[in-house]
Amino acid sequence: MHKFKIVERKDDQFGVQFLYNSEVMMWSESYKQKASAKNCIDSTRKNAPEAPLVDLTKDEEPKGYRFEIVKSKNDQFFVRWVASNGETMMISETYTDKRNAIQCANSVKERSPDAPVEE
Repeated sequence: MHKFKIVERKDDQFGVQFLYNSEVMMWSESYKQKASAKNCIDSTRKNAPEAPLVDLTKDEEPKGYRFEIVKSKNDQFFVRWVASNGETMMISETYTDKRNAIQCANSVKERSPDAPVEE
């Protein structure tokens, strides 16, 4: 089962995780207010399903809400969920196979609108 989870972080801040069962697929930056974490979830639910998947390893041009496939320093791949203003909202773990990063992005696109939120 896919779900969002709002987690408490140090310094009285909050973060968002997108999980499959107990595995964290993507996580957000830290927010000073829980309302900002909820806004991250709302924005993901609304915008992720139609967001394009942009492969930055192929020099594709990013714009608008999007999922970006990025190559890490150790030649692995990860996903960034990016808002229309260019701000990174969530990132994924790294994957040795680019296909797994693409699958992660597609899971968020398909499952986020109906994913429950755990606080």
